Amino acid sequence: FCMYAGFGDVNYYFNAPTITKSRPISASNANSILFKLDKNRHFYFPRDSVRFEDKRDILFWRGGVYQSNRAEFFTRFFPHPLCDIGHTGSKHCSQQWAKPKISVSAHFPYKFLLSLEGNDVASNLKWIMHSNSLCFSTKPKFETWFMEGLLKADYHFVCIRDDFSDVEEKIEFFTRHPNDAKEIIHNAQEFCAQFLDSTMEDLLCFLVLRKYFYLSGQMHARKQELELFGI
Repeated sequence: FCMYAGFGDVNYYFNAPTITKSRPISASNANSILFKLDKNRHFYFPRDSVRFEDKRDILFWRGGVYQSNRAEFFTRFFPHPLCDIGHTGSKHCSQQWAKPKISVSAHFPYKFLLSLEGNDVASNLKWIMHSNSLCFSTKPKFETWFMEGLLKADYHFVCIRDDFSDVEEKIEFFTRHPNDAKEIIHNAQEFCAQFLDSTMEDLLCFLVLRKYFYLSGQMHARKQELELFGI
């Protein structure tokens, strides 16, 4: 029996077909076989009962500021009146931006929620897209079972530039145009809906493993199964 698995944050490529939680969005990722790993953290979809109209016109974020892109964002926007952002990670770094940890539900009173990739995908992207708030994110560079590579900029989320030069402009635009914001939120929620059927999700996970074992020569498959696999 032989099975390769890449656990943890994966922002690199494999030399052999490998079951992994995440992978770079690239034509070179063919050996990275996405699987629904660490699902309690990454596939958490709490209910947001706050209407968009009742939320505050603020871009909100809490998390660990360890990577250069997050530090760049904080350097620029920590004191900004349209932003409420804070470092909730280790006390040994980024203490100039430290704020207390809060629950996911405490994010929901804000109209605009920020999602910034870290070592690989941003773990908050999924529950933000399921909420009644508008997701602000740079174009994803990594993907998981959630298929971040299929997300459409300014359709499923508000796409901000990698240098963050348009953040203030986009906050002000969607504050003035709530219907445009709600349309993107609707599209995001529709995208999330395909992951909410736990029975279907378990079946798809099973089929991915079956196909992996078959193509790696570790099991045999009947004709009907090969047709199901698309082989």
